Amino acid sequence: MTARDNLLLSYYGDDLTGSTDVMEALASNGVETVLFMDVPDEALLTRFGHCRAIGLAGTSRSETPDWMDEHLMPAFRWLKGLNAKICHYKVCSTFDSSPTVGNIGKAVEIGKALFDQPYVPVLVGAPQLKRYTAFGHLFAAYQGEVYRIDRHPVMSRHPVTPMAEADLRLHMKAQTVLETRLADLSMLSAVDADRRIDALCADVDGMVLFDVDSPESQVRAGHQLWRLKPENGWFVAGSSGVEYALLTAWNSAGLTEGKKTFPLPGKADRIAVVSGSVSPTTERQIRHATQNGFAGIDLDPLELLGENSTAALEKAVHTGLDSLKQGNSVVLNTALGPSADRGGDIDKIPGSRHRLGRLLGTILRRLVEEQNLTRAVIAGGDTSSHALRELHVQALTTLLPLPQTPGSPLCTAHGTYAATNGLQIALKGGQVGSDGYFAQIRDGLQG
Repeated sequence: MTARDNLLLSYYGDDLTGSTDVMEALASNGVETVLFMDVPDEALLTRFGHCRAIGLAGTSRSETPDWMDEHLMPAFRWLKGLNAKICHYKVCSTFDSSPTVGNIGKAVEIGKALFDQPYVPVLVGAPQLKRYTAFGHLFAAYQGEVYRIDRHPVMSRHPVTPMAEADLRLHMKAQTVLETRLADLSMLSAVDADRRIDALCADVDGMVLFDVDSPESQVRAGHQLWRLKPENGWFVAGSSGVEYALLTAWNSAGLTEGKKTFPLPGKADRIAVVSGSVSPTTERQIRHATQNGFAGIDLDPLELLGENSTAALEKAVHTGLDSLKQGNSVVLNTALGPSADRGGDIDKIPGSRHRLGRLLGTILRRLVEEQNLTRAVIAGGDTSSHALRELHVQALTTLLPLPQTPGSPLCTAHGTYAATNGLQIALKGGQVGSDGYFAQIRDGLQG
């Protein structure tokens, strides 16, 4: 039996950290998962024939609708050909997107047409990540408090896709002509929930959003996603809350073996971190790191993108190498928090955000190569998507889940490039992780 005969799930992640988030959720719960950077050839796919979930890391969160028209259809077509029970378009649990950047509605339209289904289930709430949906509205935690997403201290001010609307039906209405119906908390908890949801879905031509605000509603939503699935599988959209919900249904059906334990990998003598994040969460992590054995190196993003880009890159590499040779771990960043954000100036240069991510990836690859590093970190969701490709990594698997900060596991890199084959690498979104995250990765600790 090949992996494709036994696949529970295939997925496309709209950025790299979101893709590893799904991989971690599945692997932690006994579903062997591999994440590919690009559509693999048959030989590479066969290497991971034991996996029951297959992911494809993308960049659509930071792309335009025109880009989606060109790139998502072939990616979705490949995933569809794997014949998994579920094909998931994975988006960030903060659902930040806009009509022009990371348009979730556009991606749903493409998937809906390819899979030829009357509606696309959408599930965003993930209590494990402190994300909740109640009566269609999205809430997210920050520093121990839960905020409506349009009042969230960070996401309401996101530099590219600020969230100005908490009602996800209204948010999607700005991105697509597809109708969004809601399976709300009261419907999911009703004695006759199956009948009510069948009626809700009977004549819909668009999307059905499932509320999740607690472990209990997550179980109910997972039951519905699995129950409603056509025999030939279907396309769904949402955060890793989709996987967390489905896992409850799979466990009930005896399709998974439950929680898996992972050995600690031990402490690395030195690691290198590159960060393109402007998040205050990442700022605190960088400050904590520099107080705990890391050398902090500030990079000027405009110098890296300017006329003397090559010289700026070489300077960054040599500064990083000097610190590593002295026995220090290093963290190189293009912004120390929101106050240092140069986004306005960066955006004046066409294609600059993607290019900056690639430059950070090149810097990291050079540090890994020249100092034979075995462990590294990339911080920033969009940054990770573009930076990792410069490390010539072809696939990732989960090495160590981090249950205290889910969505940012330590991974093992696979590929034909010797310097990074077997590299232990963590990829974290801007909002993810405790203040001590970088030291935690260096020390190989789970929490």
